[in-house]
Amino acid sequence: MADSCKLKRRVCWLLLLIVLAVLPLGVNNYVQFVINTMLVYCLAAVGFNIVIGYLGQLAFANAAFFGIGAYAAGLAMARLDLPFPLALALSAIAGGLAGGLVGLPALRVKGYYLAIVTLAFGELMRWFYVHADSITYGAGGFSVPPASLFGATLNETGKYYVFLVVLGLGLATTLHLLKSRIGRAFVAIRNNEPAAASLGIAVARSKVLAFAWSGLIAGLAGGLYALLNGRISPDTFGLAQMLMHFAIVMIGGLGSLAGSILGAVLLTGAPELLRNFPGLEEIVFSLLLMLVLFFMPRGLSGLVADRIPAVRERLYRE
Repeated sequence: MADSCKLKRRVCWLLLLIVLAVLPLGVNNYVQFVINTMLVYCLAAVGFNIVIGYLGQLAFANAAFFGIGAYAAGLAMARLDLPFPLALALSAIAGGLAGGLVGLPALRVKGYYLAIVTLAFGELMRWFYVHADSITYGAGGFSVPPASLFGATLNETGKYYVFLVVLGLGLATTLHLLKSRIGRAFVAIRNNEPAAASLGIAVARSKVLAFAWSGLIAGLAGGLYALLNGRISPDTFGLAQMLMHFAIVMIGGLGSLAGSILGAVLLTGAPELLRNFPGLEEIVFSLLLMLVLFFMPRGLSGLVADRIPAVRERLYRE
């Protein structure tokens, strides 16, 4: 029975990989752009879920990490003329450093106070983008040079495969981290911080590590976002961006990597279906969020886990 289940899982994974590999063959450039946007927000949601879902901290700096990664990659390409792979690596490093810095206040404050501090950090970064115009090009933003890989300029299909590989690596490394002793410490702190400390878990170090990894993943997503849109401006990384990340994680499911994927696909794809109905997008978005908060507090991943107990441990971390 166990061998049969393993074989079925392997077949499912193989079929999924085949579908993802041939997906660009049947879509136009616009649909491909939407799919690429989904991949970017999947990665951003994974980064946010580490802190708010697995660590259990009410922190809202993810849009700031996202913006820092985007600016780091974009400025590296525009001002330093760095190749895209190096710029993308720089976006992850910048996001990780910012995450570690923001993790320090989490050692002293929590709850609503931490939420206010992290929101203030996001607004501080936006102020910097606007006023440090000698570095960031100011309020008007700037265009990101076209990215190339192995001497070829990336079109939407090329971006898709790059984004897919980066998302796969981000998911794999994050899953490995969460299954390790470090990841189990995150969950222990979320469930009961004093009890975790009494068991010898280094609470302060674990919190900073969680914020740093969250910033690294969100910064990496920001670097992909810079490539995706080809233009960066401060207004992109404000409160609306933060609410988008929050809604993705809440609707998908707190403490679930699969939920991050489900939420990102739904909330980036649904607006395209409602684009021809002005005003309806905001109404549907708000109603969906309220319905999930009231009737599905564990999000879509929790709903799937309840309906299919066999995948409970894979979709939702208790």
